[in-house]
Amino acid sequence: MAEGMDVAAGPAEPAWWQRGVVYQVYPRSFQDSNGDGVGDLRGIVQRLDYLQWLGVDAVWISPFYPSPMRDFGYDVTDHQAVDRVYGSLVDFDRIVAEAHARGIRVIVDYIPNHTSDGHPWFVASRAARHNRKRDWYVWRDPAPGGGPPNNWRSAFGGSAWEWDEPTGQYYLHTFLREQPDLNWRNPAVELEMLDVLRFWLGRGADGVRVDAIQVVMKDAEFRDNPPNPDYREGIDDPYDALLRVHSADRPEIHGLIARMRELVEQYGDRVLIGEIYNEVDRLMAYYGEGGRGVHFPYNFQLIKLPWDARTIDAAVRRYESLLPPGAWPNWVLGNHDRHRVASRVGAAQARVAAMLLFTLRGTPTLYYGDEIGMHDVEIPPDRVQDPWEKNLPGRGLGRDPERTPMQWSAEPAAGFTTGEPWLPVAPDFAANNVLAQRADPASMLSLHRALMDLRRREPALHVGGWAPVDADGPVLAYLRTHGDTRFLVALNLSAEPASLDFDGGGEVVLGTLPDGEARRVGGGAIELRGDEGVIVRLDGR
Repeated sequence: MAEGMDVAAGPAEPAWWQRGVVYQVYPRSFQDSNGDGVGDLRGIVQRLDYLQWLGVDAVWISPFYPSPMRDFGYDVTDHQAVDRVYGSLVDFDRIVAEAHARGIRVIVDYIPNHTSDGHPWFVASRAARHNRKRDWYVWRDPAPGGGPPNNWRSAFGGSAWEWDEPTGQYYLHTFLREQPDLNWRNPAVELEMLDVLRFWLGRGADGVRVDAIQVVMKDAEFRDNPPNPDYREGIDDPYDALLRVHSADRPEIHGLIARMRELVEQYGDRVLIGEIYNEVDRLMAYYGEGGRGVHFPYNFQLIKLPWDARTIDAAVRRYESLLPPGAWPNWVLGNHDRHRVASRVGAAQARVAAMLLFTLRGTPTLYYGDEIGMHDVEIPPDRVQDPWEKNLPGRGLGRDPERTPMQWSAEPAAGFTTGEPWLPVAPDFAANNVLAQRADPASMLSLHRALMDLRRREPALHVGGWAPVDADGPVLAYLRTHGDTRFLVALNLSAEPASLDFDGGGEVVLGTLPDGEARRVGGGAIELRGDEGVIVRLDGR
C-alpha cells in the first residue's frame, strides 16, 4: 500500500456546516400535507422526525417562493413570501423552529440572477423605456443589422434574447424567456436583492444556497461568446455550443460574492454556498480572495465524471491539490437537475457511491430519495412538466425523472399524497420505500444511516486529514486520519472481485455488503468482492 501526501485536516473546532451532512429537499416532491398532489412546507415539518432519525444536520429546501411555476419556483414573483401551494410564512417559521428543536439547520435557496416576467419589477420595467425600473433588467437595442444584440444562448434552448415589440428592445434571459435577468450593475438592484438575504436570515435561516451565481454578472460590452471547439452537434447540449466567457464567470462576480459573504456573517454562524458548474480550477476562485467568497462552491464532479476508479482517483487528488489554503471541500452525488445516482451507476454501485460520498474529506450533500436508492422514473409525454424537456424534447435533458415523489411507504402514491401526485411515482415504490427499508438492516437506507452515524462519531471522517492510496484497476482507496486514528477506505467500482495491496492490518468497521463487517483484513492484500466497499480501522503503529 503506497500512500501519497497527507492533506491538512480541518479546523480544530469545525463549524456545523463542516461537521455535518446537508440533505436537499425538493419541496414539490417530498411530502404533501393537504392532498393536492404537490409537496409543501407542512409536509416537510411532518417528516422532520425522519430526517433526525436518519442523521442529517441540515436541510436545504429548494425554492418555495411565489411563482407562476414556469420553472417550478426558480421564476420568482416575490422573494420575501411563500407560494400558496407550499403554505405561508407561518409554515416556514414552523419549519425553522421544529428543525432547530431537533438539531437540524435550515438552508434556503436564493435566486439572484433573474425573476419571473410576472414580478412587479419586470412588469414596470417593460412598461416603457423611461420607467424607473427599466434598467433593473438587461435591455439592449437590436444588433446593427437587426436581430438579437449578440450570440448568447439560453440554457433552455435558443437565443438568450427576447424581443419586446412595444418598447423596441430585447431583454436578456439566461434561462426561460419568462425568467428575465436582473441587472446587477445597477446599485438599486444589489441593495434590493441583498435585502432578500436579510429577510430570510432574519427569519432564522441558517444559510443560503445561491442559485446560478456564476451567471449573475455579464460582460459590460456584451461581446459575442466564442465557439466551443469541442462541441458535438446533435450530441451535446446546444447551450454548450459556445464558450460562455462573456455571459458567465466574469471577474466582477467575486466582489459581489464578497459583499454577500460579509452580509451573511453579520448573522453569526451561517453558511453561504454557491451553485457553480465550472471546471475545477475555475471553481477555486469562488472561495474568494483571502477566503472571502462563498464558504464552499458546490463540487459536482461525482455527478459529471465517468464511474471509473482511476478517473475519480485523479479527480479527487487534483481537487484537493487545488484547494486554496484553509478552503473547505465538499462533494455531491445528486440533485434536482441531474439524473439520480442509482440510474447513473446502478443499484449495487450506488451503495459504493454512498460510502464514497460520506468518507471523502468535506461536506457531503445528499439528495432526497438517494438514501433509499430511488432511480429515474420514465415520464409519459402527457405527464411531462419540465420546460427543458418541453423545449428540447427527446435529448435526455429533462429533469422530471429525478424529481418524482418521495417513496415513503407501500400506500397509494407511495405515502406522498392522498391525491394525484404532480409527477408519477416509481413503479417499484411498493417494495422500495422508507418504511420497508427501515425494517431491513441490510437496506440502502440502513447503510446510509450507518455511514452518517460513523462519520459523526469519528473525527477522522468528518474533519480529519485525507491521503490518497495507490491502487490499480477498479479499486479506489484513500486514508482518513485524526490523531492516532486511521481509517482506510477501499472501494471496488466494478461488479468483479478486485484486490488492494495492503501491508498492514485492521478491522472492517463498515461495509457496503450486508456481511462485509467485523472481519480482520491484512496479510498483504485486501480482497474486495464485486460492488464492495469497506472502511477499515487500521491497527496502531
